[in-house]
Amino acid sequence: MAAVAAGIRRLTGPRLALDPRLSPLVLASASPRRAALLAAAGLPFERLTTAVDETPHPGEAPHAACLRLAEEKARAAGAARRQGCVLAGDTLVALDGRPLGKPADAREARAMLAALAGRTHDVFSAAAVLRARDGRLLSGLARARVAFAPLGEAQLADYLASGEWEGKAGAYAIQGRAGTFARVVEGEEDTVVGLNVALVGRLLAGLQEPGP
Repeated sequence: MAAVAAGIRRLTGPRLALDPRLSPLVLASASPRRAALLAAAGLPFERLTTAVDETPHPGEAPHAACLRLAEEKARAAGAARRQGCVLAGDTLVALDGRPLGKPADAREARAMLAALAGRTHDVFSAAAVLRARDGRLLSGLARARVAFAPLGEAQLADYLASGEWEGKAGAYAIQGRAGTFARVVEGEEDTVVGLNVALVGRLLAGLQEPGP
């Protein structure tokens, strides 16, 4: 239900369970899509937003930037906490090894979409979990390949007018209108939406400790 409310209708993923010793789970993200994917996985969580400079470092590879930013967000959100765990994520689109973040305006969004049209590109989605009581952090990265159909001027103008590109890495949302011209050809679709749920499950399992 939460996934449908956020416009994510086609996705089905694993159900996750949280070790009570890791509760409460805090999602360090303002993204409604990440929240919807977590809720659809059956995980109760709280929300907390953090301010982290998302500018890639000079010469930094897109996958490395994506992983670093997820880790920085988790550390920032977990700095003042003493219990539970924090989950943070980051998503980057990369074309020919060049990162495409969130466009600043419609002009930049158009340039991104025009560059992606008729091409196949990478989408990296990183997740990081931090156990608040001792600061232990685990992180991981998922990758997907997305193919774009060619886009005509009218189709580009229509998509830009929809406003769906706002706040989206690479200027598109595959779970929305962009699903008519973008398709995942390798990897999982939730990676492109913004959070690989199976990866989150593995990371949370890695924070668990044996014993009662």
